[in-house]
Amino acid sequence: MGNINPLGHDIEYSFKYDPNYLFAIPRKTISKIPMYGLDIWNIYELSWLNNNGKPEIAIAKIEIPSNSLNIIESKSLKLYLNSFNNTNFENINEVKDILNKDISNAIQCPVFIKMITPENFHMLYIEKSSDVGLCIDDIEVKINIYKPSPELLELSNTSVDVVSETIISRMFRSRCPVTGQPDWASIKIKYKGIKIDHSSILKYIISYRDHLGFHENCIDKIFMDISYTCQPNYLSVYGNFTRRGGIDINPWRTSDRNEPPPLENCRTERQ
Repeated sequence: MGNINPLGHDIEYSFKYDPNYLFAIPRKTISKIPMYGLDIWNIYELSWLNNNGKPEIAIAKIEIPSNSLNIIESKSLKLYLNSFNNTNFENINEVKDILNKDISNAIQCPVFIKMITPENFHMLYIEKSSDVGLCIDDIEVKINIYKPSPELLELSNTSVDVVSETIISRMFRSRCPVTGQPDWASIKIKYKGIKIDHSSILKYIISYRDHLGFHENCIDKIFMDISYTCQPNYLSVYGNFTRRGGIDINPWRTSDRNEPPPLENCRTERQ
């Protein structure tokens, strides 16, 4: 099963541990500009059995470097995690070690995994967009382009001064490249440079509405298009995709290799 993409296929479910469910997909992004970051996966439906047969639960945060050789197809990860459900493990550390080994092997790159136990669930919080940036979704725009169109991006014609700002939109929609099903996300763009026209950013984000692309590739493209077209001195793009199958995926890209990653397991209002 590990050599077959489960998307679009009927797959036999197993509730006994089986690493062969994991299906890796080569990263296709080739960038001539500096681009760093992580793919942050939050796993909310992780469960296994202890040695007495009693179920245990946890939330797992998986950080995958954005320069890994492969990415993991999300349905295959869900099937893989389901295979833990009726499998006995000694303790949570064993589960963490197995997750780390299997996923690192699949993507051909070390990953970082944090396990959050039930007594710490209350420490997770929801980030309000109003606390971190300016939401541009109320801007009225006219658009009939629904494929990624970087030519929509424009610098502001009212200022030549360098600005620093964080812009947020919840209007992003793309489509799974295999099933065609919609993927929804909030996009956070943080930059320093000549001011970018906000209506042009909104139209550009909306232009992805019929685009077929994996989450990671979409955020890569947004980062590269803004970098090439607007040439900011600094840029960060963070995509917070809504949860599917108990998993949300959050690709984050930055031009600053020393920038610390986003706050731990912080969810947006839509997640």
